[in-house]
Amino acid sequence: MDVGVRCVVSGRVQGVWFRGATRDKALHLGLRGYANNLPDGRVEVLACGEKAAVARLRAWLWEGPPQAYVTEVECDAVAVPAGLTGFSTG
Repeated sequence: MDVGVRCVVSGRVQGVWFRGATRDKALHLGLRGYANNLPDGRVEVLACGEKAAVARLRAWLWEGPPQAYVTEVECDAVAVPAGLTGFSTG
């Protein structure tokens, strides 16, 4: 059964290819969802898929790409949206 999680990542996470790296990692893990910049400088990530893969992405969000500096990752379980496919960046 698939699970869903919505995470908000704080720190130096915009302008450092965080969304693109998150998309690449998520697709490698077989996840669906998105990574979007928020107006306040944080990045919102929705990840849906196999429980262990979602957990691996959650852990990776604390690292991000080499140029990022992550100070906080807040995650909440969410329902998996019907018809969700792929992984986008907004």
